[in-house]
Amino acid sequence: MSNDDHGNIKRLGDTSTVVRTDLGGATSGRAEDWVGKARTYYNVPLIKKAHWSWQIVLYFFLGGMAGGSYLVATLAHLFGSRHDQSVIRTGRYVSFVCLLASPVLLIWDLGRPERFLHMLRVFKLRSTMSLGTWGLSTFGLFCVLSAAHQMAHDGVLNWFPLLSRIMKALPIKIIEIVGSFFGMFVASYTGVLLATTAVPLWSRARYILGPLFLTSGLSSALACLSFILSPGRQNQNALDRLERAELIGLMTELGLISSLPSQLGPLARPLFRGRIGLLFSIGTLGAGIELPLLLRLVWKLTRKPMPRLLNASVSLMVLVGGLILRYVWIAAGRVSADDPRATHYYNALERHKTDYEFD
Repeated sequence: MSNDDHGNIKRLGDTSTVVRTDLGGATSGRAEDWVGKARTYYNVPLIKKAHWSWQIVLYFFLGGMAGGSYLVATLAHLFGSRHDQSVIRTGRYVSFVCLLASPVLLIWDLGRPERFLHMLRVFKLRSTMSLGTWGLSTFGLFCVLSAAHQMAHDGVLNWFPLLSRIMKALPIKIIEIVGSFFGMFVASYTGVLLATTAVPLWSRARYILGPLFLTSGLSSALACLSFILSPGRQNQNALDRLERAELIGLMTELGLISSLPSQLGPLARPLFRGRIGLLFSIGTLGAGIELPLLLRLVWKLTRKPMPRLLNASVSLMVLVGGLILRYVWIAAGRVSADDPRATHYYNALERHKTDYEFD
């Protein structure tokens, strides 16, 4: 607390709690400031950390890739050429498979399948969890229709002629346009979900997490499509377009991550220090973004197509980096939730107090 505030405070007995008379007096709940050392309550953390397991990490990753793949397939269908048919086809199938796995992982972590169904009983605009449940379910419908349309054209549904004709007759462009909005929502809402919690690290990054998870989902989707299409010799034109789009995605992702230290301040320590910071710096920043970005830029300057084996390796690095990104944010959030200094510092920042010391 600064010296300028000393005339506006009264100490409550012999405690370290003071009443700020300039903020409403003793009767105002927001008028109490803690001026002692940041501590827990009898060694109990001030807030409860998330006990999510690997299922949620994978759910975050696959959900982002499902939304990204669907968006890429839609854009290729609307604005692409005949050379992009492989991208459209692969994107629809990738989004369908990833989307199928997402609710399974979510229900697995919940422990009881009926809990997922209970969340569909109500719809709350102010609840990120409720919006996410409905968004995931609605996006699943569009994924199924798009994948079924593709299966009909690929002859997979020839055993059921009536169903095949119905799927081929679907207004697929309208379905894809509407479905893409839900796909972007699914890819980004997991970041927003973290930001709506009381965890200092997540909450302070509330303006970055949504765009970061969306961009990472797009980068991972582009890398996945590039990895799958790398063996085919006839896919070179499609691979060139995917590489250009991936460059934009990786640069955007790197820019968002670069803004974190200035936005988070001392709250960014769990993200950039210790074992978690090492994994984030090497796994996501180094091997998952900067190295793939450098390799693709170098090959663009040579005006030569990247060797297929190297292209597949670069795409795999981006995929692993995207998975590590989700794990690191969840792990760093647990550390932040257990740190009482982070909670006090975040609360001070939210009250526009800049003189709180985070030792």
